[in-house]
Amino acid sequence: MIPLVKPIFGKKEKQFINEVIDSGIVASGKYVEEFENKFSKISGAKYGTVCSSGTTALHAALLACAIKPGDKVITTPFTFIATSNSILYCGAKPIFADIDEKTFNIDPKSVEKILKKEKNIKAVICVHLYGLPCDMGELLKLKKKYKFILIEDCCQAHLAKYKNKTVGSIGDAGCFSFYATKNMTTGEGGAVLTNNLKTDALTKKIINHGRMSHYGHDMLGYNFRLTNVAAAMGLAQCEQIQKWTKQRIANAKKLSDGLKNIDFIETPFVPKGYTHVYHQYTVKVKYGLRDKFMKYLKDNGIGCGIHYPEVIYKQPLYQKLGYKKGLCPVAEQAVKEVISIPVHPSLGSKDINTIIKVIKGFKK
Repeated sequence: MIPLVKPIFGKKEKQFINEVIDSGIVASGKYVEEFENKFSKISGAKYGTVCSSGTTALHAALLACAIKPGDKVITTPFTFIATSNSILYCGAKPIFADIDEKTFNIDPKSVEKILKKEKNIKAVICVHLYGLPCDMGELLKLKKKYKFILIEDCCQAHLAKYKNKTVGSIGDAGCFSFYATKNMTTGEGGAVLTNNLKTDALTKKIINHGRMSHYGHDMLGYNFRLTNVAAAMGLAQCEQIQKWTKQRIANAKKLSDGLKNIDFIETPFVPKGYTHVYHQYTVKVKYGLRDKFMKYLKDNGIGCGIHYPEVIYKQPLYQKLGYKKGLCPVAEQAVKEVISIPVHPSLGSKDINTIIKVIKGFKK
C-alpha cells in the first residue's frame, strides 16, 4: 500500500528531544521560545505563539482579536469542523459562505453577499484548504470596505504563498496545526502568528491561564501551552519543511502532468501567483464514480481519503443548532466529488508512476 500520508522524522528530532529529556525541563522552556521565533521567521510574521493544537490556536486567536458572545463570524463549511467550532467556543455564531468551485476555498463574492445582508459581522476566518491560499487580495478589499477582523486558518498550508506573501502573515492573525498528518508535525501542536505586538501578547496570556505574573491572573485564560518536548520536535522540523514543501510541489506536478488527459478526473487548480503546498492532492471525480474509484484505488494498493465527506452545517451538532441545509450549494456538490491521493515527500518517482498507472487503468 502506498500510504496517503507519512510523517517524517530524522536524527535531529531525536537529538533535540533527548536534549530536553536530559535537561529535565519537559514543560515550557527554551525550545518553545526558539520554535516560536523560528516558525514565525520562516512564515514571514513578526510574532508567534505556539500552543497545544490547531484548534486551540484558532480559539486563542479569536479571543485575542476580541471575538465575544453574540458576535457573528463568517467562515467556510468545507473544512474540518474545528474551524467553526472555535467560533462556538467563544459564544459567537458561525455564518457559512460558499466556496469557489475551482479552488474549494471560501468565495469572496459569497462573503460579500453575507456582509451586505447580515449586520454586525465581526470577523471572517478563511481556510487555505489543502494547502492552496485563498484569494487574499479580494478578502483584504472586503476587510477594508466592511471593517472586519480577518483570521487565516493555515492548518494545512505551512509556507504556502499568495503572490509572494506567506500565509499566516497577511491577515490579523494566522493559525497553524502541527498535528501528525500535517506538512510538519509536533505530534499535536499549533501556532498563532501575527504582525501585531498587542495581539501576540494577549495570545500568550490566553494560552497560559491569563497570567500577568507567575501567580497573578487578570483575565480568564486556558492551559493551551505546548511542551518543550513537542517544541523540540517542531524546531527540528523547521529545518526540513522548505525541502519537504519543494518535494510536495514536485510530486504534485508529476501527478497533474500524468493525469491531465483523464476525462473523469479534474486535477487541482492553482491560480497564477499562488503557491500551493499540497497538504492534500485532491481531485474531483466526475460522473458519480467516486465510490467505485475509491474502492478501486484501495484494491490496487493506493491510499486515499475524502476530505471532507460533508459540509459542517449538515453535521448533527449544527443541525441541532438550527442550521438549514442548502446554504452553500457549491460546497454541497464538492463533498460528493473530492478524493485525495498520495503526494507526501516520502514518495519516489516509482510511487508516482505507479499511482498514475493505476488511475489510468480504472474502467468507468
